[in-house]
Amino acid sequence: MNRKAAIPARPTPAELDLLQVLWRLGPADAKTVHEALLPNRPEASYATVLRQLQVMHAKGMLDRDESQRPQLYAPAHAQDKLQQSLVRDFIAKAFAGSGKALVLAALKNHVSAKERAEIRQLLAKHGEQP
Repeated sequence: MNRKAAIPARPTPAELDLLQVLWRLGPADAKTVHEALLPNRPEASYATVLRQLQVMHAKGMLDRDESQRPQLYAPAHAQDKLQQSLVRDFIAKAFAGSGKALVLAALKNHVSAKERAEIRQLLAKHGEQP
């Protein structure tokens, strides 16, 4: 079975933290992931991080290189693909499938003036093509 064919079950917040570390670092062993996670999650023990990586591998969220020791873990899916899948599900569930409603909600309270200017530039640059 090709695990990369579909995005797996939705990651938990703790799993997303580990994915963020691995997307930033690239393939890494559990010790490296643990050390990179400590600034944001100082309560995380090495044993917990290792176990979570193993669980995520079993769920199909991570690939594991077992040809060497220590084993290296890497995300099974690119960051943008997983994010797109999460946003698609969120829009379907929280905004009745309306991307416009999501954008309007985000613009109302969660976007700085600088970000609004960047969004305007992107919209102008990537306006609808005939």
